[in-house]
Amino acid sequence: MQTITVAGGNLFQIAAQYLGDATQWIRIAQLNGLADPVLSGVVTLTIPQPNPLAGGGVVGQ
Repeated sequence: MQTITVAGGNLFQIAAQYLGDATQWIRIAQLNGLADPVLSGVVTLTIPQPNPLAGGGVVGQ
């Protein structure tokens, strides 16, 4: 795992860049306690290891 700090943006872009698959944004969201893929302000995120078998995109309620 790694930690990054971003100013705004969204988890789709971050997942595409760091995990190679935008649909894996949910993994980043779950790891960081987020439900919304849109980020505002400066946010520090923990990024999971890439997993080509993971996917998704829907947050469980």
